[in-house]
Amino acid sequence: MSFKHIPAGRDVPNDINVIIEIPAEANPVKYEVDKDMDALIVDRFMTAPMFYPANYGYVNNTLADDGDPVDVLVITPYPVVAGSVIRCRPVGVLNMSDEAGMDAKLVAVPHDKLSKEYTHIQDVNDIPQLLRDQIEHFFENYKKLEQGKWVKVEGWANADEARKALVEGVEAYNAQ
Repeated sequence: MSFKHIPAGRDVPNDINVIIEIPAEANPVKYEVDKDMDALIVDRFMTAPMFYPANYGYVNNTLADDGDPVDVLVITPYPVVAGSVIRCRPVGVLNMSDEAGMDAKLVAVPHDKLSKEYTHIQDVNDIPQLLRDQIEHFFENYKKLEQGKWVKVEGWANADEARKALVEGVEAYNAQ
């Protein structure tokens, strides 16, 4: 399978494809798709013994403020295998900054064609508060034991902001 040919989605920014790099609740290993090798590689072993509270990946053919594709956390009933592609709709954004600059994380749920379990989640405030707290806690702490690295959570933004980030990401990718 080639990651290079996976489109950003069927109807960006409302219907997107997220390439999963790290399954929810997986061992503390940071995986990343290496664009030159077109392969899922081990980026690093995380020093904090923590796991991602949701599946983590990105939208292909986008470019975020940090120079990487737009990052997305996907809330699902079960962990999704690394390297798989899941059709999603965005519901919010966790705005953050780190040692490299702005590093927003979009939050999405499976498209209604995949699961009816999330039809009631239309915006970030529809996500259970406990899960939002867990996501914030994870990102506030997952780099704490890595020398020279830090994260500051700036706060949550709504689904409109998530869609805006996707449109801007596609435009930035196409402009390069």
